Amino acid sequence: MSTDPRAVRRVLRRGAVLATGVLVAVAGAVAPGASSAGAAAPPRNGIVCTTGGPGAADHHPVFDLTTRTGYIDLPDGNTAYMWGYSSGFDDFQHPGPVLCVTEGDVVTVILHNTLDVPASVVFPGQDDVLADGVPSQPQTGSGGFMTSLAQPAAAQTGTVTYSFTAGHAGTFLYESGTDPETQVRMGLFGALIVRPSMGADYAYDYADTQFEPTEEFMVLLSEIDPYQHAAVEQGKPFDLTRYKARYWLINGRGYPDSIADNFASWLPSQPYGSLATVKPYDPVTHPRSGMARYLSVGSEDYPFHPHGNNGLVVGRDGRPARALSSGQEDLSMEKFAVNIGPGQTWDVLFRWKDAEDYSVANPVTVTVPSLANQVVGTFYSGSPYLGNTHDLPPGVQTLNQCGEFYIISHNHALFQITSWGVNMTGPITYMRIEPPNNTCP
Repeated sequence: MSTDPRAVRRVLRRGAVLATGVLVAVAGAVAPGASSAGAAAPPRNGIVCTTGGPGAADHHPVFDLTTRTGYIDLPDGNTAYMWGYSSGFDDFQHPGPVLCVTEGDVVTVILHNTLDVPASVVFPGQDDVLADGVPSQPQTGSGGFMTSLAQPAAAQTGTVTYSFTAGHAGTFLYESGTDPETQVRMGLFGALIVRPSMGADYAYDYADTQFEPTEEFMVLLSEIDPYQHAAVEQGKPFDLTRYKARYWLINGRGYPDSIADNFASWLPSQPYGSLATVKPYDPVTHPRSGMARYLSVGSEDYPFHPHGNNGLVVGRDGRPARALSSGQEDLSMEKFAVNIGPGQTWDVLFRWKDAEDYSVANPVTVTVPSLANQVVGTFYSGSPYLGNTHDLPPGVQTLNQCGEFYIISHNHALFQITSWGVNMTGPITYMRIEPPNNTCP
């Protein structure tokens, strides 16, 4: 789906809401993707993997990350000065590239620092990380105070090579270990996905964690205090005791930009969308679940709320539910809202199903209100039934393309789905359920 958020903003600001004809919902996020330069075109929706160059085929992926500065667009029309890890030696992007490796890979990450201050990378959840061939460990200054959680690259031209063996599958963060209360908040972070040895369509090395590879999504949640970012840009000190987030983002974007395609042309520094595009569950034609990978670099818990559907939590912080018990029994659990704490990751399987099998031949058993009592939403097809369209009232425009459903997913701390007070922005996305027998644009 190609959706111009500028058009969506205009409609939303006139007060339009999602139509009542849409049925139930599920987890939202972003799915499997392309690799680095020279690879096939990345998917329009879903995780865009950076795979580590030619060495990845030999289980020795190598990633170059370069610290950059730049700006991102925010839903209220403002911009924010940011730092970020770029892929290779590319221009600034936010967040950093999604690094995808396989369990057992010997991973090399070469950090090239162009900032005016030292910077580093730490890999929470990875064991025995080396920095320039020696153990990566906290650094202290002359006064005995810790200056970094890992060996940093010197300001402006420094380089450090980190390496580790990806010992177990899961979803992980990578982020700066140097002055993290500033550098992580300024944007030095990204996602690391370790695929299990069973295959890229499994969350972990258990058969019941298999998922549909075209329905794998990412929800990376973050926040911005614009006063901190302005102070950093101007080279001024910032009192961290006065930190207060005013923007909250999903995959580096706020709504409605969040549902635009990956690499949308009007968001040159914010490559990753979060629209989840799925097909209805069917035991024969579409039997696998989807996969949502949740991550947070925020300062407090984020209760992410996929409307109308539970998800099955199969892992947290890169540990499968079975491994959380010495007895190896299945400790996976259903969750309606995923409460993601600072620095946490959650792996959640989900599926969408119209349990009542409503259709024109099996209509919803309610009286549809008269048109005078309806508000026709931006994404409504004119019909409450999947795969059907119908005439809309004169003057009403729709972004619906083929009778698909759109179901909202968002941070349920409602004051955080704002942009400095502008309502219905922030970490909001949708699940797009496509008709099972239709080819949508």
